[in-house]
Order: sequence, then C-alpha cells, then structure tokens
Amino acid sequence: MPWLQLKARIAPEQAELLEELLMEEGATAITLQDAHDDPVFEPERGTTPLWDETVLTGLYDDLEGLTAMLERLAAAWAQAMPGEPCPEIEHELLADRDWEREWMDDFQPLRMGQRLWIVPSWHEPPDPNAVNLHLDPGLAFGTGTHPTTALCLEWLDGLALTGELNERAVLDIGCGSGILAIAALKLGARQAIGTDIDPQALQASRDNAARNAIADEDLRLCYPEELAEAGTATTFPVVIANILAGPLIDMAATVAGHVAPAGRLVLSGILESQAGEVLEAYREQGLVMNEPEIREGWVRLSGRRPA
Repeated sequence: MPWLQLKARIAPEQAELLEELLMEEGATAITLQDAHDDPVFEPERGTTPLWDETVLTGLYDDLEGLTAMLERLAAAWAQAMPGEPCPEIEHELLADRDWEREWMDDFQPLRMGQRLWIVPSWHEPPDPNAVNLHLDPGLAFGTGTHPTTALCLEWLDGLALTGELNERAVLDIGCGSGILAIAALKLGARQAIGTDIDPQALQASRDNAARNAIADEDLRLCYPEELAEAGTATTFPVVIANILAGPLIDMAATVAGHVAPAGRLVLSGILESQAGEVLEAYREQGLVMNEPEIREGWVRLSGRRPA
C-alpha cells in the first residue's frame, strides 16, 4: 500500500503548531529535518532546537480526502495564527517500503583499528573473538560512521595495543551515544566518565552500556557541572572530546585542565580549516600537540601534557 506524504518548509517558530495540526489529521509519523546542511550538535539542555529552515513531514496511510484535509489545515492555521500565511504544504505518494529495515541494512558492522568492531545491535559480530561494541545509536550522535568518531575510535584502539590505555581512567566530554567511553572500557580502561549537556545523550549512553554489559560503576554518566560531584577525580590520564571546533576553543582551559600530568588528549569534530585555531588554543594551555590527522575534511588532534 502506498503512503501519502505531506511536506512543508517552515521557520522554527511554526513547527509546533503545524506538527499538532498534522497529528490531528491522523499522521502516522512526523519528522523534522534540516532544509540545508546546518546540523545542531550542541543544543542547550532541555531544548529541542530547530534549523533556520526546517522541513516538516507528515506520513499518512489514508489516501482519501486529500483536498479536504489541506482545506482543514489551512482553516485551522488561519484560526490559530490570524494574519500569518499558512506554510505551503506539498504532497506526494510514496511506494510501500520497509523504511526501518532499509535504514538498519545501511548500518553495517564497522572495523576500527586492529581489534575493535562497532556492531549494530541487530547484527551478529563478524569476528566473535574481536573486541565487539554493540550499538544502537538511538537519538544521540555517534555511530562510528562519521570520520570524527572513527578517528577517535582508531586512536583509542592504538592506545590499547601499546598498553597505554589499560588500567587507566578515561573522561569522554560530550559522550553522545557513549560509543567512545564504552570502546575505551572494552579496550581495557579501568573506568570511564561520560559527560554531556543533552539528557537524550546520557540516556543513550546508559542504554548502550547495558547492551554491552558495562556496569554503572565502570561507566559514570553526568552533566559537565556535576563532574566534581560525581565522586571521581577531576584530572584523567586519557581525555576525549569529540564535539565541535567552537566549543573546543571556548572550553580549552576546562578540557585541558582535565588532562593529568603525562596524560593524553584527543580532540575531534573539527573541520580541516579550523584545525590551526584549535591547535593554538590547546598549545596555549601547555599541551604538546601532534600534527593533525585528516580524513574527508575532518580532523583529529591529539596531544599530551608534559609530566
């Protein structure tokens, strides 16, 4: 059976009303997508930020009465927002497909470094004897498919192979899905601390930790300002921050301050054009930084605090 899709380009302040009206008309699903290429990775806690131009889509399994539905939507909008034109609503028929199955098929196991595999929760590990991290990305950023995450995972795998990670504690700033903190534990870290400003990220990290049989005491999760209250050290032998260049620069003193003497730091979420500014910010904090590692226009920076 085909599906009816209604789609409108809207401003952020129009989203809530139009979503409500589409749901009242019996939408099976509502999605919000960026109309351009301007992802929001660091929202304020408790908010659901939208892009300057957002595409709102409603999916319907009832194909009857389209004209009447559009008239009702326009009338309801006019009543709720007098004087403001209703967003233009486009419509099309979609062939019946198993959308969830297709997405799952696209997310295949990924090898990171020498020993580590990222395995979607619905797949069997390609190598049962490898270090297998089972992951369901949920609503949080971080699946291993993006170069920034892959670069960090390979760096962690390299530390484990040389014995530098084993029995050491790791701080993951902006933990997202928990993939980096969990990988560090799987590769031998004694304990990992994950912080994030997004409650959905902390929940996704908890879920993925449980999926990998990681105990609560091994992966401690908290908001950044709660780190000192979490009963943990405030400096760490290994610090990871895979966020964005702007926050990395703004937080350079805080992030670098968590690196213990002789400790290691890895930074990512940085475009190639931004690498120089980020490098300088961390060198000013007394860290010895290595040359950038570049992949598909994204950069990984690593360094060490002198002993």
